[in-house]
Amino acid sequence: MHFKDILARLHDGRHLQVAAWQLNPGEYWAITGTNGSGKTVLSLLPADGVVLSKGVAEDLPAHVSYVSLEAQAAQIETERREDESDLTDMADKGTLIRDFLAPLDEVEEWVQKLAIGHLLDSGFRALSTGESRKVLLIHALRERPDLLVLDEPLEGLDQNSRAVLSEALDQLQAQGQSILWVANRLDELPSWITHVAFMHDAQLVYQGAKDEVLAQPELQGLMHFDRPLPEFPTAGRDALVLEDGDPLVGMKHVSITYGERELFSGLNWRVEPGVHWAIQGPNGCGKTSLLQLITGDNPQCYRNDLKLFGIQRGSGETIWDIKKHIGLVSASLQWEYRATTNVLSTVISGLYDSIGLYQSTGDDDKVLALQWLEIIGLRDRANQSLQHLSYGEQRLVLIARALIKQPPLLILDEPCQGLDDPSRMLVLAFINRLAEQKDITLLYVTHHPTEIPPAIDHRLLFSAEDGHSTIELVEG
Repeated sequence: MHFKDILARLHDGRHLQVAAWQLNPGEYWAITGTNGSGKTVLSLLPADGVVLSKGVAEDLPAHVSYVSLEAQAAQIETERREDESDLTDMADKGTLIRDFLAPLDEVEEWVQKLAIGHLLDSGFRALSTGESRKVLLIHALRERPDLLVLDEPLEGLDQNSRAVLSEALDQLQAQGQSILWVANRLDELPSWITHVAFMHDAQLVYQGAKDEVLAQPELQGLMHFDRPLPEFPTAGRDALVLEDGDPLVGMKHVSITYGERELFSGLNWRVEPGVHWAIQGPNGCGKTSLLQLITGDNPQCYRNDLKLFGIQRGSGETIWDIKKHIGLVSASLQWEYRATTNVLSTVISGLYDSIGLYQSTGDDDKVLALQWLEIIGLRDRANQSLQHLSYGEQRLVLIARALIKQPPLLILDEPCQGLDDPSRMLVLAFINRLAEQKDITLLYVTHHPTEIPPAIDHRLLFSAEDGHSTIELVEG
């Protein structure tokens, strides 16, 4: 593949610039760089997926398949558009996985390798982030592409799944499959990557043999977070007052069931103010479903014994009585946040617990939101559309949205998903400071145990077997 004098307009008004880039047979390239640098757009060039203002693209592969967070979001949006629940008055599962991957006999080996056989009769929207990532990969492989583009393929996967998928991809590469890898986490690059293209500010600034490119001092500087963490702005929220002995979250004999499948049962759990919990477990074990009981996004919260912020669920409270005490960052929120809004309004919406902003706001709200955008390094994007930002930049904006009101309970469901190294270091510094201060109580889901701060010393551990999870509480 040959690319020369490439110039292509991006959604945010900048132009992707590539003077020259050549990918030769036998070379395995990774594209890396900072969030919003144009990595994903560069990866679209081989499929002729970018409208060029100028430039030459030659010797492109006949068929390219993509696996990415953006592809997951696009499939979720397709499922929503085709949802017929309102017409049939019945819950529409959407596209079943067995239909999405059909014919199954062509992908049976991969279904077994990635252990998704129990998901075949589930709808795509019911899958966890990691499960849907596995399904999209199998779907891409079924098409037998000339080039397979993997944009952060290990993102959202539990430790065992990352190991299994890494081994499977090693085998696929050894069999001669052409692969282009897009990476935020440099430590996850496979050993067989031979060349690296490094993007910054929509320009291809370094390219060549992997070791030579990664050794560039300027690259090391761009991918390292070394500035002091500023003080957090004051939100001015009213303090939450609980009755003596009331926890932030109280659960008694809680269970979650989908059809005939019981995810877990008999959970008794209390979250006391200032006591932080890390929630860990394999893909699909029920972590996100558990958190959705708290946020009110799972209707089974009404058939369970839940007491949140001193309020017994089902006692006549509104969902806003609950949500006003919660800040949330998750993949599902990012997929749900489809409102046409700019970055500044997105952050302000965290003060009102809304998807989009539907009321007039004062100057104080705007000043506070701009302070948070300054902290995450996106103040210059305040007036841009949220949808014109990269996936990682959108994630940073949603983190600022969750923190702007300094909520009593902050739920972080894989907050570092899609972030480059410096942005991830920034967010982990946020989490560490919040955990130490104990003004905000954290529920933190991660598949990377090394990223759990020491101050988060309580664990809620899921283990799963045959589709049913058991939960262990480890305190202190």
